[in-house]
Amino acid sequence: MFSNNYPEMLSIEDVCEILSVGKSTLYQMLSSGEITGAFRIGKVWKIPRKAISDYLVRAKGINVT
Repeated sequence: MFSNNYPEMLSIEDVCEILSVGKSTLYQMLSSGEITGAFRIGKVWKIPRKAISDYLVRAKGINVT
């Protein structure tokens, strides 16, 4: 699905596009632990592509491999 089109580490904007959610919703998902494995470097969030794949499988039942 999106795996080949995006880098290994995704930005907030990338994940918003993939999940079709706004930034506020995504920040809430990150802070609640709904999406795991993300981290910040200073003020910049980095989200591993695998974290989004795992979220989609777990929450939506979508296999993205």
